[in-house]
Amino acid sequence: MAAVLLLAGCASVPPGSQADWAAAWSGAMLAQPTPAPNAGAQPLPAAWRQPMRDVSLRQVVRVAVAGQALRVRVSNLFGDEPLVVGAASVARVATLDPQPELATATLVPLRFAGRREVTVPAHAEAWSDPVALALPALADMAVQMHLQAGPAQASVHPGSRIRSWAMAGNHADAADWSKAVGQEGWWHLEAVDVRAAAPLPVLVATGDSITDGYGVPSGSYQRWTDVLSRRLLAQGRGAAVVNTGIGGGRLLRDGLGPSLVSRFERDVLARTGVTHAVVLIGVNDLGVSHRGRATTAESRAQLLVELKAGFADLAARARARGVCLIGSTVMPYSGSGYYAPQAENEADRQALNAWLREPGRFDALVDFDTLMRDPARPAYLRADVDNDGLHPSLAGYRVMAEAFPVEVLDWRCGKPLSAP
Repeated sequence: MAAVLLLAGCASVPPGSQADWAAAWSGAMLAQPTPAPNAGAQPLPAAWRQPMRDVSLRQVVRVAVAGQALRVRVSNLFGDEPLVVGAASVARVATLDPQPELATATLVPLRFAGRREVTVPAHAEAWSDPVALALPALADMAVQMHLQAGPAQASVHPGSRIRSWAMAGNHADAADWSKAVGQEGWWHLEAVDVRAAAPLPVLVATGDSITDGYGVPSGSYQRWTDVLSRRLLAQGRGAAVVNTGIGGGRLLRDGLGPSLVSRFERDVLARTGVTHAVVLIGVNDLGVSHRGRATTAESRAQLLVELKAGFADLAARARARGVCLIGSTVMPYSGSGYYAPQAENEADRQALNAWLREPGRFDALVDFDTLMRDPARPAYLRADVDNDGLHPSLAGYRVMAEAFPVEVLDWRCGKPLSAP
């Protein structure tokens, strides 16, 4: 009931430049957020203080699909000074709790253009050389990096929903990190690709905190994209789901991170082997427009014009690259005390959703609004899927994943993936 498939013609240019490599994990980068002042807070442990100097990081990620080799992308996208990595390694994780322990026999060094060290210039990123490491689908792996010198402004993804670990000194090749200190987030780690046995669909899910997984307990992997990955694996579908959502993200303007229109190329279209993308965004654009300020009929109409233009821009860019773009309606948020929409703001949401549902806007549409709203109170989320009036509960994330039309992954802009 939730999925309305609008298969439309689009460019037949095959996405991706290397068919054997596929995006298996991603963490959309943003500038290191400034911590809110808190007089009673404990001081940040020394290993986590910015800029990082002579510090090792162990960061855990879960790869979406199986592969026999991998490569890692290190990011200094938002740094104004070079990032100097003295050494790095990867390994499979044997156990996650209470702290990740490695399968030590799998620990292998990373190299960058044949060297252990790499200097990533300001506002740049660097891929490691491929390294042989067999990983099954949904395996946890650790990336260990010794940061000799980090920029004052780190490139991070704070909404990791899993802890990373830091320790003074060079421990990039060590298995014992018992003295490390944990903190949630990913630092200077932007992507992991695997070498797959055959070309496969790669779905990039992007948007705001609903995709980023607000409310998901750390290390539990209960974002809607996590549940979708497990569903695909259980069905025997070889497909990768990678998540580039950013909490607080907006379509048109920067929020806690860059706007989606500004990062769409980097975080969606440039992902290795991308064939499909699903975009769920707009609630923060609508909510911020009226939070703590008066609106007028003219200002609300202008916002709708701009939002429609933004979505149309994403669709055109995706089609030009041969990527199937799956749109999503904006879910209700009238139960949110943070945004507290009035009747006119709810009317704007419904008007935007009506436009998004029009045939031809996207290659397919997932109607999360219809799926998640309360039939008796359409401006509100259903009680059984509601967390805080804005975000779904864990049960709500499961409902979203179960409703996603996986059959659309068999198509590339209206043509079967196996077609020439």
